[in-house]
Amino acid sequence: MSAGDPRPDEVYIDVALVRRLVSAQFPQWADLPVKGVDFDGWDNRTFRLGTNMSVRLPSAVGYMQQVEKEHRWLPVLAPLLPLPIPTPLAKGVPDDGYPWPWSVYRWLDGETATVERIADLQLFAATLAHFLVSLRRIDATGGPLPGPHNFYRGGSLTVYDAETRRALSVLDGMIDTGAARAVWEAALAATWHGSPVWFHGDIAEGNLLLTEDSLSAVIDFGTSGVGDPSCDLAIAWTLFGGASRDTFRAALQIDDATWARGRGWTLWKALITLAEYIDTDPLKAGVARHVIEEVLTDHRQSA
Repeated sequence: MSAGDPRPDEVYIDVALVRRLVSAQFPQWADLPVKGVDFDGWDNRTFRLGTNMSVRLPSAVGYMQQVEKEHRWLPVLAPLLPLPIPTPLAKGVPDDGYPWPWSVYRWLDGETATVERIADLQLFAATLAHFLVSLRRIDATGGPLPGPHNFYRGGSLTVYDAETRRALSVLDGMIDTGAARAVWEAALAATWHGSPVWFHGDIAEGNLLLTEDSLSAVIDFGTSGVGDPSCDLAIAWTLFGGASRDTFRAALQIDDATWARGRGWTLWKALITLAEYIDTDPLKAGVARHVIEEVLTDHRQSA
């Protein structure tokens, strides 16, 4: 789930539906088995098709625009990147009660990245940074600007100002809201003045694949676009810390203002997550608290 994004509409997506869609629209693959995957997302539902393909279906109308974007741009980006990314093979159309376009991709092997699975966190940080630097260097001409298709990732943090301040009000007395407000104000003041560059938009453990304990692929470009790349920095506080965070930042070669906006993106999501789940989901709330503290500590140390 991308906090702050819409919840899925009431569309039931299961193996049987996927099998019917594939059989009707791509009969050459009708005999291949369809099964669910171990790690499924919020924006899309993913199923394995045979051994070499996956089927990906938007879970709500708000994610529909991402299908066309990925089919248009992933083939352009893939040859210019140092790690594999999803390869679109076919685009399905609404059918059988399913109301949105959907996709068939080439399957990418690997396990989702968790700190327990990563053999060398500093090497992982450096490899990921190299990928992001390579992505930023790709010609952004004509690329998708921030908008509803990616919930304004790559745009101004002011889009989420009111939402962040509501969360701070809810959490008053439960966290250090004064320090959090200072981080947020610093992020808003660190205005982006650069030319648009490519960004992924959701660099998180679930979208990073490992083989043999090392980063091997980056998936889910649904919130990608061209603009301010600071939205790709959240993993510095959600996964990295200490030496690995320092390695990540040094390899990215970014300025203090971009790092401040990265803290802002991270804080926004952690605050609204904590505000939503503080009384209902101790696990999610605990993770959000940890991220908030990491952000606040990093801000204090940079002062």
